[in-house]
Amino acid sequence: MGEEIICEQVSLGYETGIVAEGLDFTVSSGDYLCILGENGSGKSTLVKALLGLHRAAGGNITRNFSGIGYLPQQTVVQRDFPATVREIVRSGCLGKCGMHPFYTKQERSLAEQNMQRLGIAALARRCYRNLSGGQQQRVLLARALCAADSMLLLDEPVTGLDPKAQTDLYELIARLNREGITIIMVSHDVRAAVQYASHILQIGAKKQLFFGTAEDYQKSEIGQKFLAAGGAAHE
Repeated sequence: MGEEIICEQVSLGYETGIVAEGLDFTVSSGDYLCILGENGSGKSTLVKALLGLHRAAGGNITRNFSGIGYLPQQTVVQRDFPATVREIVRSGCLGKCGMHPFYTKQERSLAEQNMQRLGIAALARRCYRNLSGGQQQRVLLARALCAADSMLLLDEPVTGLDPKAQTDLYELIARLNREGITIIMVSHDVRAAVQYASHILQIGAKKQLFFGTAEDYQKSEIGQKFLAAGGAAHE
């Protein structure tokens, strides 16, 4: 059996109550899943549950992916982090360091390879805080790739970027997917989701509204509704 994540009747919530329930979907190796939904629908909570950082209130989540790289929503404090690009990218290897206090030759090489892969090798000695928003996201993607063996989980990765930087990042993520990286991405951008993703999961009002291929989503009543509304997945 190949690598996959399976959610079966999953409910998510906090002390204040349930935010999503009845989530049934599978992510297989090579998929590009886009998670859509209005604010407060549980998208980011779902990502944390898939990572094992948040316990599901009900149902089962089965994970048999190996290394998973995570790119959370970036905060203002993180954007002003005073470290070099190389230092930040290498820090993605920390989970693989085990007990040894220094990066191995292999880990340093992996960081260099991922900087080359994402087109930021020339920025290696630059201070992260002085980069553009698009450059910073590429750095964080390279960091996540150092932690990942086969999957990236991306939470609103284009937020705050100008339109060109958004398109560039979408194209970069699509290329990584074509190279064999499984992608799970939280987004509000319905039009980009149907353009780039292989599968769509839409959640809202505490329930699953749709799961299937991007092609079937465009044909569905819920997909046509949101696409006609201009591409913002809000209810």
